[in-house]
Amino acid sequence: MKLLGLGAVALHSFTSMAFSKKQTNALELIGKGKPTVYGKGFSLRKEAYDAFVKMCAAAAKDGFDIYVVSSYRTYAHQNRIWERKYKRFTKQGLSPIQAIKKIITYSTIPGTSRHHWATDIDIIDKNASYSGDVLVPKKFHGDGPFCKLREWLEEHANSFGFYIVYTDHAHRKGFKYEPWHYTYAPISIPMLKEYRKLNIKEMLQKEKLMGSEHFSEEFINSYIKENILDINPELLS
Repeated sequence: MKLLGLGAVALHSFTSMAFSKKQTNALELIGKGKPTVYGKGFSLRKEAYDAFVKMCAAAAKDGFDIYVVSSYRTYAHQNRIWERKYKRFTKQGLSPIQAIKKIITYSTIPGTSRHHWATDIDIIDKNASYSGDVLVPKKFHGDGPFCKLREWLEEHANSFGFYIVYTDHAHRKGFKYEPWHYTYAPISIPMLKEYRKLNIKEMLQKEKLMGSEHFSEEFINSYIKENILDINPELLS
């Protein structure tokens, strides 16, 4: 991703100022709090919402209608996604471990989703002609319906504070490439910093998630390193 309008130093300085206005508690970091959110058909924190509205207006001038497929998710919401996929994959004959590994190709374990923070969005171009599943990488490349939007975002999103999270860097591990997933960096960078202070291993071991009895210490350590932290380096403080 190109860095437009804000240098790396300026961005990290801005995040500290923005976050200092209101510290986020641990419950909000894991999706069990009640953050104040804004938006119609989607939910974002105020600063992220304001920046998103400006980005949408700029995109509209170039012929794009940015549509939010997913934004803020509570712990309960993420847990429903987790349980639905776990049941489906195990019914298909996968072992619990195989099902868990398949889920975390794209979906997070409840309590670890960036969508809990009300800073992240999955977006497409509503003006494009499309059918079927929309959040698939091939639809953002080549002759895919959202290729032009991806190109526009790569050029302009950073100037509004939005950064891609799961890049297509060859050596990145964890979640697969998601050209649709953007985060409002001035808020999410310091939130990740606070999130890293939590005892994530203890939290995951205590939560009675479907299949969590198969979360070994090795698995949890790997998940934290690869799925939570192996992201766009611009988003790491």
